[in-house]
Amino acid sequence: MTLRLGTRGSLLAKTQSTWVADAITAATGRAVELVVISTRGDQVRDRPLSQVGGKGLFTKEIEDAMLRGDVDLAVHSMKDMPTEGPRGLVIASVPRRASAFDALVGARLDELGPGAIVGTGSARRAEQLAALRPDLEIRGIRGNVGTRIRRQRDGDYDAVVLAKAGLDRLGWGEQATEVLGVEHMVPAVGQGALAVQCRRDDADVLQLLERVHDPDTAVCVGAERSFLATLEGGCSVPAGCFARLEGDQLVAEGFLADAGGRRRMVLRADPMHGVALGRDLAQRIRAGEGRVVG
Repeated sequence: MTLRLGTRGSLLAKTQSTWVADAITAATGRAVELVVISTRGDQVRDRPLSQVGGKGLFTKEIEDAMLRGDVDLAVHSMKDMPTEGPRGLVIASVPRRASAFDALVGARLDELGPGAIVGTGSARRAEQLAALRPDLEIRGIRGNVGTRIRRQRDGDYDAVVLAKAGLDRLGWGEQATEVLGVEHMVPAVGQGALAVQCRRDDADVLQLLERVHDPDTAVCVGAERSFLATLEGGCSVPAGCFARLEGDQLVAEGFLADAGGRRRMVLRADPMHGVALGRDLAQRIRAGEGRVVG
């Protein structure tokens, strides 16, 4: 029986979903068809995401379709996933992560003159850009990857900040003029990773999705999501976390901007304790610990 995979309608979302569908077919022999579903985040384009409000802006309608049985599984960008999902659904698979980092399109950071206009719809990116280059003018921007690049080329912005993974998956990696490593900008929680979701009681799909699961990526993303859950943050919170495996250690680096300023902090732990690591990092950075930036 063909599996029905729910996805948003953007080029990037369909590209990501097709990649997962092909991986499932290659690993299991099961055919997968895409079912495009429009979400609230797609429909509201005239306001920053932080002003739209609510959780699951890019996931709720797809999750509702899964719960109704209209689709069997869904592929989401992990950074769009609320830290607590609806009852009855589970993230069954986390495929191997692509680049977690942000990228500038249009110019390198050191090429931008004072007053240059940089576009981003992310409070996390805006805060870290302001710390790196307080002389820049940071303006909001919405739209898909292609729209943002086009607006930069049309002269509305001197540069825009995008996820490197999205550029790579679309085959547009060469558009990046500079990749901002974690030393410059702490990525969003789950950035570059995908979440494959299905019904908790669907044993058949759960078993199939084990074949496209990457345990190392899941450990890192689990620590990051624990960080965000402890902060009780969503897309409106200027926070980021990036976890990586280094030898036998899990290293997590967090960023938070609040009334106390902008702070960064790094902690290490055994990978078995990734969730506790993310929680500890969030608690300590929220309490004012860490290195002040900007």
